Amino acid sequence: MYKMQVTPQNVQATLSKHILADGFDLTFDMEKSQGVHIYDAKNNRTLLDFFTCFASVPLGYNHPKMLNDEGFKKNLMLAALTNPSNSDIYTEQYAQFVDTFSRVGIPDYLPHAFFIAGGSLAIENALKVAMDWKVQKNFAKGHTTEKGFKVIHFENAFHGRSGYTLSLTNTQPVKTKWFAKFDWPRVSLPEIHFPLTDANIGDLKDREAKSITQIKKAFADNPDDVCAIIIEPVLSEGGDKHVRQEFLEQLRVLVDENDAMLIYDEVQTGVGLSGKFWLHQHFGENARPDILAFGKKMQVCGILAGKKVDEVENNVFRVSSRINSTWGGSLVDMVRSSKIMEIIEEDGLCDKAAQTGEYLQTSLKNIAAKNNLISNVRGKGLLTAFDFPDANTRNTFINIGLQNNIMYLGCGDRSIRFRPALIMEKNHIDEGMNMLEEILPQL
Repeated sequence: MYKMQVTPQNVQATLSKHILADGFDLTFDMEKSQGVHIYDAKNNRTLLDFFTCFASVPLGYNHPKMLNDEGFKKNLMLAALTNPSNSDIYTEQYAQFVDTFSRVGIPDYLPHAFFIAGGSLAIENALKVAMDWKVQKNFAKGHTTEKGFKVIHFENAFHGRSGYTLSLTNTQPVKTKWFAKFDWPRVSLPEIHFPLTDANIGDLKDREAKSITQIKKAFADNPDDVCAIIIEPVLSEGGDKHVRQEFLEQLRVLVDENDAMLIYDEVQTGVGLSGKFWLHQHFGENARPDILAFGKKMQVCGILAGKKVDEVENNVFRVSSRINSTWGGSLVDMVRSSKIMEIIEEDGLCDKAAQTGEYLQTSLKNIAAKNNLISNVRGKGLLTAFDFPDANTRNTFINIGLQNNIMYLGCGDRSIRFRPALIMEKNHIDEGMNMLEEILPQL
């Protein structure tokens, strides 16, 4: 019989025998954690969670609609016990996941789907779709050798830690140095500085023009050799950096003019936290992507692609095994994702995130108006952030918060990003804001 042999107090010591166990000094109790609170069995305490395992827990912990659904739990167990290879063996559970995703989360302008385990591998396959498409486009134009592999990307971007993605990620050198990388065009990001005053707007437009000039130069310097532009609609690990809709619309024009794909990395920004299922849906029809990568809160990772890929007859979605994976994601994750999407739909959690997020941003702005340690309050729905003056102040704040049973999450050089569950209520926001105000005088 399966029986736990390791006590909560010995978890880190046991792990440290073989892995670098330098994460949070707590033992997460999956059974006792409830709602937006994590239970730490090592220290016998409950923590308010603005972290959600790096934005990957959409409904908090032990949601009653999951716990009390016997059919869901039965199918979850079946998937866990068997773990079939989704790429070749099809099940009702797999089909139900795709059907639910189609209803709740797949836009009509992104009909093609591919599933895999891991956000980095979602990005890898987004790039492979674009490369395959571009190389075949070039052959049709008369090129006789393979060309069309380069990807324009942005400063401070994080797109993963594997293969191709190492050439895109540039947040912290420790994550990419000494690994082989491609020399692909990297351009500046015209992030918005909040509040968006007239002076800020003028400076922002100048920086947008500079970035667009860099992108045009990258296309000109690499004729027929750029397959895509990739961007996070909000650069998350890089510092929760926002861009204007007008800038994304210009990217859309540039990829169309240069026969390239526009890829949105929504691994962290997707699935409701912004107030819409996908964050890019805030930006209108003229800023839609050709390919979207997803993961984290979706439970399953993968990509959605639009009809532009069908300009090439033998694209990766039509050629068997051109892109593939044994498990094609994970059936366990798909069953869980199906139930999560069902709850998001039933309970209107995207709209709830928009409303609660507005409350969070208003609360932060009110605190910032009274305290000069806080600036640049920004957000879309609950996907919200603010800046401290420097990294040391930010890190001290996170540590004091943890000592007081609240988990805050940093990003970039000096930012705090909020990544709560979609079920978070205003009273939970109040608790987090009250603690913020208590900590500020200590910084």
